[in-house]
Amino acid sequence: MIKAGIIGATGYAGGELVRLLLNHKEVEIKWYGSRSYIDKKYYEVYQNMFKLVDDKCMDDNMEALADEVDVIFTATPQGLCASLVNEEILSKVKIVDLSADFRLKDVKVYEEWYKIQHKSPSFIEEAVYGLCELNREDVKKARLVANPGCYTTCSILTCYPLVKEGLIRPETLIIDAKSGTSGAGRGAKIDNLYCEVNENIKAYGVATHRHTPEIEEQLGYAAGRAFCLNFTPHLVPMNRGILVTAYASLTKDADYDTIRAVYEKYYGSEYFIRILDQDVCPQTKWVEGSNFVDVNFKIDKRTNRVIMMGAIDNLVKGAAGQAVQNMNLMFGFEETEGLKLVPMFP
Repeated sequence: MIKAGIIGATGYAGGELVRLLLNHKEVEIKWYGSRSYIDKKYYEVYQNMFKLVDDKCMDDNMEALADEVDVIFTATPQGLCASLVNEEILSKVKIVDLSADFRLKDVKVYEEWYKIQHKSPSFIEEAVYGLCELNREDVKKARLVANPGCYTTCSILTCYPLVKEGLIRPETLIIDAKSGTSGAGRGAKIDNLYCEVNENIKAYGVATHRHTPEIEEQLGYAAGRAFCLNFTPHLVPMNRGILVTAYASLTKDADYDTIRAVYEKYYGSEYFIRILDQDVCPQTKWVEGSNFVDVNFKIDKRTNRVIMMGAIDNLVKGAAGQAVQNMNLMFGFEETEGLKLVPMFP
């Protein structure tokens, strides 16, 4: 049994971490960190935790926390984890950071896109990008894992096999993504009010969304060359879920069986990636509440393009579930422990 602490336990991703870890047979949560609710009972913030969690919310003192637990999850805005972490803390505890502080390997790119100064650039090289299906062996040895973003997880896993095999032309890749409102966090914002979101859909962060360089960097590793793409996110009136539809020109003629074989090559043995049957398009409802990624594709012979599709729950595989998956690898647990969740349908 290991002990876990969560900084940012009262945000949406933090709340999902609590939900998942309470059902993990190898973990005990010892610290529910939240600047906004210090000394307030956790169940008073999330009433669904009544009779499940009686602990009070604590502060974000990472140094004190490192003396009490084996793993720290930082489900916080960009900049906080980098401002708190140091060598002494990492000598005592492993960290899974759900923010973007250690995802990008170029500090200049991070500061350009996030508009803040990086407080711990010395740890960027060490941090392992925690997309388990691609970096499993590195995650196992890591003491600091950068948990990928929700849009990036869905986008990368949807496109990775064809990028890796050189079956699409990188310069033609366009990614269209749609997310539920929980992806914007739990803080009060006018754009996320019910009357603003309900019966509405809109693009945002067009050509400027912060997940763009993360997708480009990881797909660039797969392609073995610099990657530049168009990524456009949209906000849709649902609580949770991400749907990605990506378009790219094929480098050669390919039929269904050829493309299917490529996806099977990379994902055939992956528990959390489900390659759907031919002509079945992913839907967010099918993965809601679970750590699954549903992917599929369609070849458009008329334009010689392939349409790649993927769906995840942004709060589970896109955040908390993936963080637990990373923790399982870091501590040698069964990778699926605490994550064999049946999707919530209908």
